[in-house]
Amino acid sequence: MNKLRLILILFAAFLAVFWEAAFPGTSRWLKAQVDLLPALMVFASLSVNLPGVIALAVCGGLFFDSLSANPLGISILPLFTVGFLIFIRRELILRDQAYAQFFLGLAASAVAPLLSVLLLLTGGHQLLLGWGSLWQWFVMSAGGAISTPILFFVFDWCERAFGPSRVTESSFRPDREIRRGRN
Repeated sequence: MNKLRLILILFAAFLAVFWEAAFPGTSRWLKAQVDLLPALMVFASLSVNLPGVIALAVCGGLFFDSLSANPLGISILPLFTVGFLIFIRRELILRDQAYAQFFLGLAASAVAPLLSVLLLLTGGHQLLLGWGSLWQWFVMSAGGAISTPILFFVFDWCERAFGPSRVTESSFRPDREIRRGRN
């Protein structure tokens, strides 16, 4: 596993949760908050190994729950479930296609909040659910779908900028002699 990629993913999870808590601009305009952790989980599931997916689920879930009204640790299982389901099918997914990234982000951003609500209801917590919740769920899903291809682009750019350059192997060797003629 690329350590730089995992460090960037965990740092991005911290920044995403901090951004959501410190700058509530989108939540004021749209009356719903966009969660970037499911989109980040899509990238991690397609880019790192299973311990990296687990690390993002645990760290991202704890970061998110520490700054929200959720009980601490309730977001870990939905994030891990989304990440694991994508991870086990990663060979079949077209990672470099923007439409695949879009629909994976849409699905992840739709499923993770539903699993969180299901866990909260199972735990006996009183939730404020109504027609406005459908609007918030729609905005979260659309925001995650739009942000997933952007995250792929940003992480690929960071890896090209900060990672080691790739050496291309050439079939031409400079010490090779080419004989021409009939002999």
